Amino acid sequence: MTTDACAGTLRCDDDGTALWIGPRQADRRLVLLHGWGADADDLLDLGEILLGGDPARAGVSVVALRAPLPHPGGAGRQWYDLQQPEWPQLPQALQDLRRRLLALETSVPLANTALLGFSQGAAMAIDVATGGGSDASEPLRLAALIGCSGYPHPDWRPRRPRTEILLTHGEQDPVVPFGASLSLERSLTEAGGSVQRLAFPGGHCIDPGLMDTMGDFLRRRWRMG
Repeated sequence: MTTDACAGTLRCDDDGTALWIGPRQADRRLVLLHGWGADADDLLDLGEILLGGDPARAGVSVVALRAPLPHPGGAGRQWYDLQQPEWPQLPQALQDLRRRLLALETSVPLANTALLGFSQGAAMAIDVATGGGSDASEPLRLAALIGCSGYPHPDWRPRRPRTEILLTHGEQDPVVPFGASLSLERSLTEAGGSVQRLAFPGGHCIDPGLMDTMGDFLRRRWRMG
């Protein structure tokens, strides 16, 4: 994360673990979790795109969390090392992310917080939000949960989600197979969740053609307008 990334309307935490747009305290919050090899600034544009303008004017605090570990390729970050067999860093990564989300509740309630993740960030978001880890944590009571191009973690057994869930995935995704979202939808539905899955004819990305739908989903869950 460079100094330039914190210029202008952006603000960085002192320890560099998050980027912020809009106020720290607000009526609502959008938390963004980037993918493997990206960094906290990767998804920040979604704040303005999904909200149709300045998040501060919409009363929304946007925070993009930075994954804790350096990527083995030398650039970007990772929530856990995908190249290590059986992903031994995953349990600690889930505990740490849950702790960070609960810490954010001191300024905006989780019930007014939407969580959006892409790829590895989506896998982390869905796992933590649904309490499916080995520590038997309770699902988080979020305003909304969006997982883009995500996948289920091994041995993930979601408990009944406490928010509505939107999944998006490209049918020609060469990185995370499209079937991963089918598996997520099936497990979440079997757990009693309310899940909407949107497919698009594309690859490993967040489809620009779905931005209006994703924005409407957030506004409905936030009861905006």
